[in-house]
Amino acid sequence: MRARDIMSTPVVSVPPDLSVADAAKLLAQRGFTALPVVDDGSRLVGIVTEADLIRERVPPDPRIRGFAAPVSGTRSTPVVGEVMTSSVRSFPPDADVADIADMMVTDRIRCLPIADDGRVVGVITRRDLLESAVARSDLELQREVIKQLATLDDDQERWQVVVQGGVADIEDYRDSAADREQARVLAEGVPGIVDADVRHQTSDPF
Repeated sequence: MRARDIMSTPVVSVPPDLSVADAAKLLAQRGFTALPVVDDGSRLVGIVTEADLIRERVPPDPRIRGFAAPVSGTRSTPVVGEVMTSSVRSFPPDADVADIADMMVTDRIRCLPIADDGRVVGVITRRDLLESAVARSDLELQREVIKQLATLDDDQERWQVVVQGGVADIEDYRDSAADREQARVLAEGVPGIVDADVRHQTSDPF
């Protein structure tokens, strides 16, 4: 399964000169956890998260911390470019979702931009990953795998397909190693299929 299969589009992004207050309102209104930051050419320059904005929008109380409050009017309006993370990680649209999931879980990332030649084309969140894992039943996946295999050979008696837990078990009643490899690639390209085993079956299916 590729990133393009599950990424959220169209992308809601913000420029670096947007005020932190406006970015915080956008996150709250849309229910997002992060926003890609792009330049005038829609190229990714950073990402701003809930944590970045909360840190800026909720300053310490000087009455509790024991220091003087800043004099009103002495501080400029903070902008996204000042609080964003500029060393942002991204993946291309054809990246394997398994690699994306591994990074997001290992590094505790909640939102990851998907960029094509530097331009943001989508985002993947933990919710996107979760929904992709549970959205389709094994029967639906089986039908989609069969449909994909028909593009390789539309002989309905050639392929026997069973899907359990997102794993496709495929029997090929013809002896072609090249076709079996292509069948594996086609099956694993179906969103929701996590693995595919394709083997040659010598006995008559009927």
